Amino acid sequence: MKRRTRTARHAFAGTPAVARPAVIAFFDVDETLLAAKTMLDFWDFWAGSGAWPVPGGVADLRARAAAGEDRGTLNREYYRRFAGVPLDTLRSAAHAWYDTHRRGELAFVTAGIEAVERHRALGHEVVLVSGSLRPLLEAVARDLGGAEVRCAEQLVTDEGVLTGEIDRPMIGQAKADAVTAVVRGRGARGADCYAYGDHVSDLAMLRSVGHPVVVGGSAALAREAEQAGWPVLGGHLGPHRAPAQAGSTAPASGNG
Repeated sequence: MKRRTRTARHAFAGTPAVARPAVIAFFDVDETLLAAKTMLDFWDFWAGSGAWPVPGGVADLRARAAAGEDRGTLNREYYRRFAGVPLDTLRSAAHAWYDTHRRGELAFVTAGIEAVERHRALGHEVVLVSGSLRPLLEAVARDLGGAEVRCAEQLVTDEGVLTGEIDRPMIGQAKADAVTAVVRGRGARGADCYAYGDHVSDLAMLRSVGHPVVVGGSAALAREAEQAGWPVLGGHLGPHRAPAQAGSTAPASGNG
């Protein structure tokens, strides 16, 4: 009999948001908020933690990404490394990685964190949009006050075991589609919303809102920003001084 699967997405009890907010601020995560390539850095942590046996002969995705290989293909290969891992085991490890990372003196992109704080102070809803792992992103969202996470969804069996597959890499146009879905679902207007990104793969997301903002020093994205008249924030790194939000290390309850 064919085993049924579902996604690893579950009810995420993030920071409560005002119903149908007028403005949403969407943030990429890697090198926009966190000074890290979270998937690759987490893999190093995972492989060294002994939490689960690591498959042999794993290709160096970091080098292949630097060489310009297709990001969607690499994304799917990455998630296949976790086939057979219980979701709860992955979630605990992801939260442990973030708890360690957030204590670093150069762990965050200062301008990105300040932008999150400004939007929250104005009553805007903050949504993280990333190709990284949901358990890791949920820890980040709890800590920074994000209301929702949109990401690649890992498929999981009814027994709570990861299959190694995802629904769709959250890269390029997929990010723009996620933004559009959230905007429509909230009854907001894209023209009133903001998006922050650091990489040329964030272009579709940036173009999908009325207020795109570039973070960091990507030459390709800086050229786009100059032509379009978008603001560019610096990529200075620093700590996040605010204490971790209560419950940031506890697994969220429920499954969706």
